[in-house]
Amino acid sequence: MKNFLLEVLVQEMPYKFVESGLGQLKSAFEKLFLENGLNYKEIKGFAAPRRLAILVEGLDESQKDIVKDVKGPILKAAVDENGKYTMAALGFAKKNDVKEEELYQKDGYIFAKVQKKGRLTKNILEENIESMVLKLQGSHFMRWADFEEKFTRPIENVLAILEDETLDFKIIDKKATNKTRGHRFSKVKEVEIKNPLNYLEDLKSVNVYADIKERKDLIVKSANSLAAEHGLRINFEDLDDLLDEVTFITEFPVPVMCEFNEKYLEIPDIVSTTVMSKHQRYFPLYDVKTGKLSNKFITMANFVGKDEESFDNIKAGNQRVVSARLEDGIFFYNEDVKTPLVSKVEALKGMTFQRDLGTLFDKTQRMEKISEYLCKELKFDETLTSETLRAAKLSKADLSTKLVFEFTELQGFIGENYALKSGEKENVATAVKEHYFPLNANSELPNSKEGMIVSIADKIDTIAAVFLSTQKDKKKKRPTGSNDPLGVRRAAIGILRIIIESGFEIDIERLIDFTVRQIAEEFNLEVELTLKSELMDFIIDRLFVMLEADYDSEILESLRKTSPLCALKTFKEKCEDLKTQKDSKEFREFIEQAKRVSRITEGVDKALLDRNFGAGDLKSDEEKKLYEAVTASNFAGSTAVSAGRVKTVKDLYGLTALIDEFFKAVLVNDENVEDKNNRLSLLLKARNIFDTFADFTKFKKV
Repeated sequence: MKNFLLEVLVQEMPYKFVESGLGQLKSAFEKLFLENGLNYKEIKGFAAPRRLAILVEGLDESQKDIVKDVKGPILKAAVDENGKYTMAALGFAKKNDVKEEELYQKDGYIFAKVQKKGRLTKNILEENIESMVLKLQGSHFMRWADFEEKFTRPIENVLAILEDETLDFKIIDKKATNKTRGHRFSKVKEVEIKNPLNYLEDLKSVNVYADIKERKDLIVKSANSLAAEHGLRINFEDLDDLLDEVTFITEFPVPVMCEFNEKYLEIPDIVSTTVMSKHQRYFPLYDVKTGKLSNKFITMANFVGKDEESFDNIKAGNQRVVSARLEDGIFFYNEDVKTPLVSKVEALKGMTFQRDLGTLFDKTQRMEKISEYLCKELKFDETLTSETLRAAKLSKADLSTKLVFEFTELQGFIGENYALKSGEKENVATAVKEHYFPLNANSELPNSKEGMIVSIADKIDTIAAVFLSTQKDKKKKRPTGSNDPLGVRRAAIGILRIIIESGFEIDIERLIDFTVRQIAEEFNLEVELTLKSELMDFIIDRLFVMLEADYDSEILESLRKTSPLCALKTFKEKCEDLKTQKDSKEFREFIEQAKRVSRITEGVDKALLDRNFGAGDLKSDEEKKLYEAVTASNFAGSTAVSAGRVKTVKDLYGLTALIDEFFKAVLVNDENVEDKNNRLSLLLKARNIFDTFADFTKFKKV
């Protein structure tokens, strides 16, 4: 067993690639070892802005030797009439490096036991590392010098050792060594790695913390400690993205306390914190006693040094930058609040929502109509409806403000602030902010009913508009996994989450109809017949993505054609029901009969479903019993079921034996046309009941 270390040193990488690249590289090594039958104890990954590293502990020194039976020529060709091996047999022996006496006969053929020597791990690594590294994927990859190969940034050094042996290979023009470089400002520029297990400690001697978790913990601990010295604290729970980013742009993080003029605290906190955390990568600080935002902040310097002058320069530079940004913020804020928020709605007429589909003012008016439709569907009272429509009217007004134009991340948050400044009701102002929620697939949902309704209205309008615009302009692509104009996948998930978690009973199919009709009438568009089904499939796909961790694909796909968007509550109840029953003996037996019915009725004229006949027209008792079960109008017994009346899959189990007995007793495709059609109609009625609950053909045979 040996330990292996690879480090690829590059110029500073985009921070979003660091974790992604490391994950890809780790997966590549796992695949390489699996394909080559090499065992190992553990693979660890380390990364910093300039380096990706893989440490493999307890790696096999070589592949295991393999002995296998190799099949040779047929006996007729391998042995002559005197029982001697022919040239064909001898050639087979030579090819596989075995002696003539080692050949043996089995099943009419010549065989040989061939031993394949396992290859050295060193050789396997040397042959594969370059291609594995250059196969990493990411955005904005580049070429440099005269090389054709691309990578995220120019490669400066390659470190590769197996125990204490340096591997012999190159990545582009960089030959592997047992040395690496430290922090750019480290006094010691280069360090030799003699043992892979000492890699992390050796790098610390040149001012590099290569372990991601250790570096992140160091940032949190040192920043918290410095903040506490000034009676301040950092809300790290709200800064996950910032913490990750700072972790991936520093190798040797050192906290520096900075401050700005207290006059900038007059503007809403969201402006100051956005400038600090989103734009400048600073950690905002709050007073421990009052909880109020402080005029101090911490920046993490990627700096090696202790001289006070250098840190004074770092501090002064960051303070100068943040002051300039905050000065813009306070100016725009003071300009915006000179007029009420509602007066800014008119300016939306000059802001395009989507080419050929009007302005943001047009979208706002549609949102009011959709919100009114939803309020009626949910039977909101007059006051709640009025306040919801007011929020819809004001929802996009802040997009025309100077502050949001400069800081787009503030949309909604500034709308709430300006609404309150303008004297709007608090719930209306809150809804203006919340209508953008959730901001991503897993983030906070609107809390108020007004915010929920306006959020749904905004998102369904955007989705419908995107689908209609692709219909109008054939060059545009419908949303896919890689093509998502205006974030419609996120919008669809937002709608679904709001409806499911709020308990609102909203028929999304009808909502789609209403929304598409609003846009089509407004812009005189003819709606293609396939558009609605494509739009519904798109939202259903998002629903399935949301639920795939809780329910397997068989359950979800079995419910795809049961109109899940009409009643999400019922859909989830069916999912739970099928999940509970799926592994039961009764379910397996029922599935077998349900799929049997589906096979026989596949392609049968559906008009037979409405065939007029009664039990008296059927000949056998088995037919009559099945007829009584599938045509019953109530739940008088365990087998009395009818389409739309099945509440749980257990209600269908009583049909299992009746269907089995039916097939044993009768020939469905009878020569008598009347009997044949009656039996097919009976089976179609049974299938109709099944399909109303779920498509049981989606379940594999168990």
